[in-house]
Amino acid sequence: MMLLRLAAASLLNRRLTALLTIFAVALSVALFLGTEKIRTSARASFADTISGTDLVMGARSGGVQLLLYAVFRIGNATNNVTWESFEEIASRPEVDWAVPLSLGDSHRGFRVLGTTDGYFEHYRTRGDRALELAAGTRFDDLFDTVLGADVAAELGYAVGDEIVVAHGLASFTAHDDKPFRVAGILKKTGTPVDRTVHVGLAAIEAIHVDWQSGARMPGAAVSADAVRGMDLRPRAITAALIGVKSRLQIFTLQRAINEYRAEPLLAVLPGIALQELWGIVGVAETALTVVSAMVVATALLGLATMILASLNERRREMAILRALGARPRTILTLLVTEAGLICLAGVAAGAGLLYAGLFALRPMIDSAFGLYLAIAPPTGAEWLMLAAVVGAGVLISLVPAVRAYRMSLADGMSVKT
Repeated sequence: MMLLRLAAASLLNRRLTALLTIFAVALSVALFLGTEKIRTSARASFADTISGTDLVMGARSGGVQLLLYAVFRIGNATNNVTWESFEEIASRPEVDWAVPLSLGDSHRGFRVLGTTDGYFEHYRTRGDRALELAAGTRFDDLFDTVLGADVAAELGYAVGDEIVVAHGLASFTAHDDKPFRVAGILKKTGTPVDRTVHVGLAAIEAIHVDWQSGARMPGAAVSADAVRGMDLRPRAITAALIGVKSRLQIFTLQRAINEYRAEPLLAVLPGIALQELWGIVGVAETALTVVSAMVVATALLGLATMILASLNERRREMAILRALGARPRTILTLLVTEAGLICLAGVAAGAGLLYAGLFALRPMIDSAFGLYLAIAPPTGAEWLMLAAVVGAGVLISLVPAVRAYRMSLADGMSVKT
């Protein structure tokens, strides 16, 4: 207790240097903890991209590839699923609901998704959060579109505006004879939905009525009014989201789809495919954690440097302590205690700084990036990390402490020039 009071008084006497060191440790701890919070929150947001969907079905390829193009709008399908196959699978007794997805076209760099109203009813993000409209309505007309939040914000669209869909992803040809009207704009979800232009599945057929092999058929132009009276039953879709009536039936249905004889199909469980995908991109989070750990190490090195640099100024102080009966190990313990107090104060300040930042910035981060940062007490792993920071600070302080331990009484009492 005496040493603790002595260490606190010593730090108080050098308050400016001590405060700066505590601030450096606090910043590094806040960065370290913040990185962990962002990493775990990003992982949770990643897993919450799709929720409530039991199976994702598409043409036979890889599970990750199917998930990438059907959910994350990345890449293209190797093949399509015929509408007859989709209807047959959707009518199976295990299926509760099935939402078709048709991808292929684009609008100014954003993917266009042809789907049905069921998409807005069954697609869930962030646990069980349904898609919500920020303005307007869902599809009311054949050529209505519902925009994701990022599409509307970046392109400056409002309800009632007209947009033209381009054929393909990097095509210079557009379906300019059949423009769409912005009927609704979705609230931000922090998922690929924000960067998607949603149109009706029949509208995808409508804009391709007079197209063949990726080009408009000469002399076969069909007006927007004329196409409304045509049979717009889809011939093929890109993928489908499926919900089953009972979780016990998921694997039965998955096996039935994977063994479907009419055409090669693949059904994957989104959770398993997401884990595989996260394993691929997980190297980035490891790199981020290593960088933040290096920042903490730098701050602790600064702490050791501060103590080491102050030793020369404190030679007389040490000598007086020795003259009063303090043993060398008492001097060593005193310096280690000072380092421990600085680390404890830095860790506490860093944690406080982080949580204050979370409370202040979470709404803005959620709105701007769709990243929901959970505010919860430190987990067991985080408590271990904080303890490791204090332990590392104490260990590294042994370097200057051992140096002080070796100082002789005569060396301390002599005045050096």
